[in-house]
Amino acid sequence: MASEPVIRQARWDDLPAMLEVYAAARAFMAAHGNPHQWGDDGYPQRELLERDIALGQSYVAEGADGQVHGVFLFAPGPDPTYAVIEGGHWPDDGPYGVIHRIAGDGQIRGLLAAAVEFCRRRCPALRIDTHRDNTVMQSALAKQGFARCGVIRLENGDPRIAYHLFA
Repeated sequence: MASEPVIRQARWDDLPAMLEVYAAARAFMAAHGNPHQWGDDGYPQRELLERDIALGQSYVAEGADGQVHGVFLFAPGPDPTYAVIEGGHWPDDGPYGVIHRIAGDGQIRGLLAAAVEFCRRRCPALRIDTHRDNTVMQSALAKQGFARCGVIRLENGDPRIAYHLFA
């Protein structure tokens, strides 16, 4: 039986592996009906990841081999893109943490569950969003107990399905 991934704060020397994980995730999404969420422009770009690391909000998941196979951002709310929600509502206005840009390279299992557990130890109420075409993530979020709350819009206006995991 494979061991659960080990989550730790990202370090500067993790950047090359993080970029590889995101490249693998973009390829997986494109192959599974979701080519638009992160597009083909290399999102998230290195500069964004560098900012996340500098803010202490970037985390990696290591497999049993000690290599980085997963990446995500975890930050305390409020998140400005979650201020307005369409076609639904947030369950409350209480404190929450946000998970963004979670991605794996397919080499470890249980990444989302491990990340959610890690984040819940820091903040019991969590929010996350995903693209309407990302049915793989939508299914995974439902399995983790997230409830669909409505639609939020990114800074560029793109819609995302918004989820909340109750404390």
